[in-house]
Amino acid sequence: MSFPTGCAIIRPPRDGGIRYRGLTQEQVLPVDYEIEYICRGNRVIVGPKVRKCLPNGTWTDLSQRTLGKKKLYIGALFPMSGGWPGGQACLPSAQMALDLVNKRTDILPDYELELIYYDSKCDPGVATKLLYDLLYTEPIKIVLMPGCSSVSTLVAEAARMWNLIVLSYGSSSPALSNRQRFPTFFRTHPSATLHNPTRVQLFLKWNWTKIATIQQTTEVFTSTLDDLEQRVKEAGIEISVRQSFLTDPAVAVKNLKRQDARIIVGLFYETEARKVFCEVFKEKLYGKKYVWFLIGWYADNWFKIKDPAINCTVEQMTEAVEGHVTTEIVMLNPEIVRGASNLTSEEFLAHLTSKLGGKNPEEIGGFQEAPLAYDAVWALALALNKTVGPLRAKGHRLEDFNYNNKDITSEIYHALNTSSFEGVSGHVVFDAQGSRMAWTLIEQLQGGSYKKIGYYDMTKGNKGNLSWFGNDSWIGSGPPADQTVVIEEFRFLSQKLFISVSVFAGLGILLGIVCLTFNIYNSNVRYIQNSQPYLNNMTAVGCMMALAAVFPLGIDGLHVPRSRFPVVCQFRLWLLGLGFSLAYGSMFTKIWWVHTVFTKKDEKKDKRKHLDPWKLYATVGVLLTIDIMSLMIWQIVDPLHITVEKFTREVPKGDLDVLIEPLLEHCSSEKMNTWLGVVYGYKGLLLLMGIFLAYETKSVSTEKINDHRAVGMAIYNVSVLCMITAPVTMILSSKQDASFAFASLAIVFSVYITLVVLFVPKMRRLITRGEWQSDQQETMKTGSSTNNNDEEKSRQLERENKELQKIIQEKEERVSELRSQLSERQALRSRRPPSSTTLNHSSPPLSTPHTDPKSLLPPPGYPLPTSDSHSLPPSFSNSSNLYQPDSKINRSNCHTRRLQLLYK
Repeated sequence: MSFPTGCAIIRPPRDGGIRYRGLTQEQVLPVDYEIEYICRGNRVIVGPKVRKCLPNGTWTDLSQRTLGKKKLYIGALFPMSGGWPGGQACLPSAQMALDLVNKRTDILPDYELELIYYDSKCDPGVATKLLYDLLYTEPIKIVLMPGCSSVSTLVAEAARMWNLIVLSYGSSSPALSNRQRFPTFFRTHPSATLHNPTRVQLFLKWNWTKIATIQQTTEVFTSTLDDLEQRVKEAGIEISVRQSFLTDPAVAVKNLKRQDARIIVGLFYETEARKVFCEVFKEKLYGKKYVWFLIGWYADNWFKIKDPAINCTVEQMTEAVEGHVTTEIVMLNPEIVRGASNLTSEEFLAHLTSKLGGKNPEEIGGFQEAPLAYDAVWALALALNKTVGPLRAKGHRLEDFNYNNKDITSEIYHALNTSSFEGVSGHVVFDAQGSRMAWTLIEQLQGGSYKKIGYYDMTKGNKGNLSWFGNDSWIGSGPPADQTVVIEEFRFLSQKLFISVSVFAGLGILLGIVCLTFNIYNSNVRYIQNSQPYLNNMTAVGCMMALAAVFPLGIDGLHVPRSRFPVVCQFRLWLLGLGFSLAYGSMFTKIWWVHTVFTKKDEKKDKRKHLDPWKLYATVGVLLTIDIMSLMIWQIVDPLHITVEKFTREVPKGDLDVLIEPLLEHCSSEKMNTWLGVVYGYKGLLLLMGIFLAYETKSVSTEKINDHRAVGMAIYNVSVLCMITAPVTMILSSKQDASFAFASLAIVFSVYITLVVLFVPKMRRLITRGEWQSDQQETMKTGSSTNNNDEEKSRQLERENKELQKIIQEKEERVSELRSQLSERQALRSRRPPSSTTLNHSSPPLSTPHTDPKSLLPPPGYPLPTSDSHSLPPSFSNSSNLYQPDSKINRSNCHTRRLQLLYK
């Protein structure tokens, strides 16, 4: 049996009329065509007000169900064309929902919902005209339903002026989540910011606390990023890098690479995504160290589409995007649940596909958003149904709504705000800003195709519910770190260097013990006594203390825990400070006394030739006390503690996603530079003064301190080494091996030089000359004490007296011989006749060799011979043949010079 394709035109009744939808002029109207009776004057229509063309070619009389039902009108704007032609699928979906709602007897039984719609073309300008047509054309609309974010923004901002609720099915702009600006706005399409709770949940799941972002500079992405920044801050996550671009992302991607971004959230459209990942490939900002988060509504093969705007191949793009994660709003309930409409999501798709005539869903605009439009009609119907009772209690009815009635608007707002039901798009619920809270699908690109790895449901509470499949895949062993792992590594002293220097220091301490033992054992020897042995003992002890300071200088965190490291710092300071004061102070005291005594005027020099040992010891004590007091004040006021110096991070060998941050422990205090300046200034003055005194006394000879020249040499060496070492070690403080080597070797060399110069010559003299043996034997014979200085001096004077007596005896023998010769010559002169004397006077003088008269003089201190009181005649003085000097005279001359030297 075949049915006609339409219904014949109904003639209007008497005194009435018919409003023909579409103003068709044909005799047969299509199936599902509706006509509405219009009253003229004050007449009342009896029977149905609206008739519908049935498939069998007859008109419905609606005598049973529509009798007395009141209509509620919904003003809708569906973009059938334009930037987003979502109305192509959303309009049929909304009409399906209206048909089911109007057939339900448990939902608005006394009302019928009717949709009045126009094509907004997703254009705010067109939408403005259509909005005013809806508002200023009968009948009154109880709710507005726009689509497209730009149109919804316009409608929602103007609707509050007419006390209208706005329920959108296709608006994702985060800007619409603003209750101050859009107080009556709701939407079943989730906000673009709904991705952010899912992203934050994933960050927490993978233990990431630092992320980076890169966005295209458009309002929707800026708003989304602002919301993300607030959410991650609440979760304790930091956005370390935030980059944006307008058209060219090259600079932004380079900045991400330069700032070591690892977890990157990208907010941009599909075309810009291809540009971004072409630059990502060039900068190598992909692989096992990086994770990209993208928007999930790109086409599945978006990275394989050829784009003339980029110069990367499909293979390069595929390599760059591998492993990235996407989040996408779930617009179709993945569970098999029959919700408020008594349809599952699969049944809904079957009905919609049938209503669309079997067209390819990919060619129909808004097919993905169709479930949202369907659930929007159901959300509105359920909310209106919920308001019937409260309004009746207040004496209001839905049909009484007008644009000035705030009470009915308030009830509808409250009902929508508390909506909660299962729809074909999932659980429908609104947040405080009127935005839909929905499920989020989490996918990962694995092997060039997207795999579902989880869902996140924001409708079950503030924290949501994460459903994880556990099939996420990573290039490395697992999710990468959110930043380069920085491993703190302490720098310790080279143990080979420490052991080598410690051996030298230990040998130096043994040498100091040997020198100290030698000096104490031979302290009774006169030569040792004349070198002030007690000061030399102090020098040896100070040198050993300085060498002992080498060991704590090399001890660091490798040997002792950090809690005990300040004790090591104290040992360094006190051993080195007191060792320097003892060793250098004792040498400085010696050279200072020599300079004081032997560089003054003669009358003052004679008064000071007597040396009081206690004055020398007191001088050393004063220098030592100054050091002790200064160190005590330092440690009480500003004690030493451990500080850690950080160095530039280093990249280890191998492909490891780590950086090594070297650390070095130092002994320091709050005002370390001030204290070092005071100590270095005081010690530096002593060193300079010691050099000056050593130079001034280099030619002085004294028996009181017979080793002052050796002391001067030691002072030269110590001063030069100290003046070089102090500034160099401060410069090299960050290089533990070089600093320790320089400081410790300077200590070792200065100590070795001091001990060798001061003590080795004494050992050599006592061993080679045997002075220590003869002195000890004589001491045993006399029975006197080894420490008796007067007996030593007496024995020395006796030896000198014996030598002088021998010289005097030789001189006396020579004097006697000269006297006998003089007597013989006088006798010969007396026997000669006077004529011979005259002749002798007239004759020329004979040349005689010149004889030094001093050679005939007696030694100093002895009287001249009495027989020589008369002068000799000239003939005798000029007679060379009568007086010839012999070998005894030469020996006496030599004895005379030796005698003068001894008496001097």
